[in-house]
Amino acid sequence: MTRKKILGSHLKRLLSGVSDHGKNHLSEVETDLLQTELLLEEAVDKLTRSFMAIHEAVGARQDSINLLLAGGTPSADEIARMKAMSGEVGVHVNSAITSMQFQDMTSQLIDRTLKRVTGLRAFLGTLGTHSAGVNAETDSEEIVDLLGKVSMVLAIQSLELRSVLRKAVNQQHLESGDIELF
Repeated sequence: MTRKKILGSHLKRLLSGVSDHGKNHLSEVETDLLQTELLLEEAVDKLTRSFMAIHEAVGARQDSINLLLAGGTPSADEIARMKAMSGEVGVHVNSAITSMQFQDMTSQLIDRTLKRVTGLRAFLGTLGTHSAGVNAETDSEEIVDLLGKVSMVLAIQSLELRSVLRKAVNQQHLESGDIELF
C-alpha cells in the first residue's frame, strides 16, 4: 500500500470512529432525557392526584368534626366514614410517597447523561490535544503514526466510558416496578 492510501485509511477509520462514538453517545443522551421527561410528567400527575385526594379526605373529615362541634349526632354511616378516613388518607400519602421515587430514577438518568457528555468532551479533547502535533511540515509517516496512536487512545477511552455507563435505570413508568433504586 502506498503512503497516501495508508494515510487515507487511518484518517477514514479515525473520523468514522469519532462519528460513530459521538452519534451513539448523543443518541443515548437523547433517550435518557426523554425517559427523564416521561418520569417527571408521570410523577407530577400522580403527586397532584394524591394531594388532591388528601385534600378531599381532610375536607370530609372537617365536615364531620364541624357536625360534632355543633352538637349534632352523626349517623351510623357518618361514623363509619370517619373511621375509614384515616386509612384513606394513609393510602393517598403512600401513593404520593411512591410517586416521589421519581427523584431517584431521574437522578440516575441525569448522572448517566452527564457522564456521557463528559466522556464525549474528553473524547473530543483527545482529538484536539493530538492534533496540535500536526503541522504543514509533518510527513505522512508521522501522520500515520499519530493517527494510529490517537485511534488507540480513543478506543481505550470509549471502552472505559462504556464500562462506567451500565444501564441501571430500567423502569419506564412509575407503576412498572422493575427499577434498581440503590
